[in-house]
Amino acid sequence: MEFQLPELGEGVYEAELVSWLVKVGDSVKHGQNLMEVLTDKASMEVPAPFTGCVTELRAEPGQSIKVGDVVLTYTPAGQQEPRDGTGAEISASKRNEDGERKTQDGERVASAARRFAVPSTASPPHGLAVRAAPSVRYLARKLGVDLQQVRGSGPEGRVLIDDLSPFLDRAQPEGKPPAREARPDYGTPGTRIKLQGIRRKIAEHMVHSKRTIPHYTYVDECDVTELVRLRNSLRETYEQAGIKLTYLAFFVKAVAAALKEVPIVNATLEEKAGEILLHDHYHIGIAVAAPTGLIVPVIHDADRLDLGQIAREIERLSREARTGKARLEDLRGGTFTITSIGGVGGLFSTPVINHPEVAILGVGKVVKRPLFDAAGQIRPADILYLSLSFDHRVLDGAIGAAFGNALCRRLQNPAVLLLPDKF
Repeated sequence: MEFQLPELGEGVYEAELVSWLVKVGDSVKHGQNLMEVLTDKASMEVPAPFTGCVTELRAEPGQSIKVGDVVLTYTPAGQQEPRDGTGAEISASKRNEDGERKTQDGERVASAARRFAVPSTASPPHGLAVRAAPSVRYLARKLGVDLQQVRGSGPEGRVLIDDLSPFLDRAQPEGKPPAREARPDYGTPGTRIKLQGIRRKIAEHMVHSKRTIPHYTYVDECDVTELVRLRNSLRETYEQAGIKLTYLAFFVKAVAAALKEVPIVNATLEEKAGEILLHDHYHIGIAVAAPTGLIVPVIHDADRLDLGQIAREIERLSREARTGKARLEDLRGGTFTITSIGGVGGLFSTPVINHPEVAILGVGKVVKRPLFDAAGQIRPADILYLSLSFDHRVLDGAIGAAFGNALCRRLQNPAVLLLPDKF
C-alpha cells in the first residue's frame, strides 16, 4: 500500500522532509508519527492513518515533497508481510510461544514483538524515534543528554525542553554553580553544512526579498530616557502578574500607533495587479533567533492589545519559536516586522525587508550618552538607534523620515502608549 503526503494546513501544498521517525521494517501503529516536515518555517510531525509494516521510504531528508506525493509504502496489519533483505518472503503463519517465527525455508528469526519490546518504562520502544521537536534534539545533543532516557511530559510522550532539566541537575557536580545555557553552535572549521530545513527557507526568502525589493535604510537616534524610566518602574508590577515586560512590548505598541499615522508603511505591493494594498489591520512580526534559525511569529491585531497583552504574546510566541512549537497561523499575515539586535549588541543595522511587506524596523541597544537639552545644558540620556529599511518602489525618503519621526515621538513620551487606543 502507498501512503501519500496528506494536507498539512490551509494553503500548504509543499513541505520539506526534515527527518524520518520510522525505518524500513518498522511496525507502525495508527497515530504513530512517521516523519517530521517543515512548512513556512514551522515543523510538524505527520502521523500514520494506518497500522502496518513499513516496506519502503521514498523521500530523503532535505527533499521537497508535495501534498499527494507517495512518501512511503507499507503492508497493512494482518496481510502478507514484506520480504526480508534477501528477497525471501517472510511467513507469519507459524509462531512459537516465545515470540519466534519460522520463515518458509525453516530459518528462525526474532519476532516483531521481541524486536519492539519495551525494555523499561523510562525508555521508548527500541527502533521507534523519540518524539521531540528539532530544538529539543539540538539542545539534548549539545548537553550530552540521551533522549532515550528522558520521560516526555508532552502529548503521546513527546519530550519537551523542561523535561531535560532533571538530567542537567543530576549531572551537575556538587559545590559548582548551575550549568550555563548551551553555547550557540557557530560551526566547526573544515566541515560542510548542508543548506536545508529552516536555514534554506531563510536563504530563499532573503534572496527573493533582496532581488525583488530596492531597499533603502533610514537611521535615526531616539532619546528613550523616559521609556527606560517607565519600564523600570512598571517591571516589578508586571512580574507580579506573571508578565515579563521587555522594551520590545513598547516598540510593538509604538509601531502600531505610528502605522496608523502613516498608513502607507503598513502596505503590500501587489505586483501582478499593479496595486499598493494599504492594510486596515496591524499584524506585527517579531524576529526570533531560534536554534534552527530566524523565525518571525506575528502578533495579530497589535493595535487592539494593551501593553501587558502584547508582552504576554511576545513571551508566548518567542517561547514556542525557540522550542520548535510555532504554529502556522502564528507565522502568517504579518504587515510589518521588528527585529532587535539590542540584546546581543550593536547600535544599528540594515535589516532585510520581510517580503511582501514594504518596511522593517531594526532596534539597536540602549546606550547612555551625554545630551544637550533645550536650555543648552548637558544631561545624561538613554539613546536608542532606530534602523528602518523601506521598499523604494512604494516609499520615498520623506515618507520614511515621517514614519521614523512618528515612531520616535511615541518612544520619547511612552506614557501615551499606556492609554486606550481611542482615548
